[in-house]
Amino acid sequence: MHVLRPQFRIEEQRALDFASQRGFGMIVAADGRGPRASHVPFVLERHDGRAIVQVHFTARNPLVELADGSRRFLLIVPGDDAYVSNDWYASRDNVSTWLYEAVHLSGVAHLRGQDESRPHGDALLAVAEARLPKQPWDLRQMEPGKRETMLAAIRVVDLVVDTIEGQAKLNQHKSDADHVAVADRLARSDESGHQRLARAMRALRPGLGYEIP
Repeated sequence: MHVLRPQFRIEEQRALDFASQRGFGMIVAADGRGPRASHVPFVLERHDGRAIVQVHFTARNPLVELADGSRRFLLIVPGDDAYVSNDWYASRDNVSTWLYEAVHLSGVAHLRGQDESRPHGDALLAVAEARLPKQPWDLRQMEPGKRETMLAAIRVVDLVVDTIEGQAKLNQHKSDADHVAVADRLARSDESGHQRLARAMRALRPGLGYEIP
């Protein structure tokens, strides 16, 4: 990831926390025909001080063969984004831009044995279901034959992370007045992603005169 400015960089632990909370991204790797990509849910775990991203693919996904224990995979975890018009700023002669948050995690990918499908499924469901305001659903509630057929159709891959890159482009290089003006415009948006970016911007510079606290 090319970090545009040092102040946009997300430090590594915060980047891992961001990725873990999002839990969904795009895996990219390349073979002789070019780049391959899949959108995947994932679980991020720590083992022996290393971050490991655990994902699954359908058995026929080309990325399965690429997880050979030597090839590198890239996981792109996007956050919210928003276009900012140049006339949103308090000062003149700014240029329009795009604000966003994103994390890239990369490392060598290792294919797990087929007997690892169930533990992965349990771990993924536990994380995803915990985010919902209801009694968690788990694989034990599925008809056994159908469950085993489904688990046999997937392949689990561990991405052992050795490079962590994150960027939060939130107008850190702008004046307080410009920062407040853009945060207020985003806070008034009907889009929840814009509102979350506004909250993140306010957290960077608390105590300023925002219209929406």
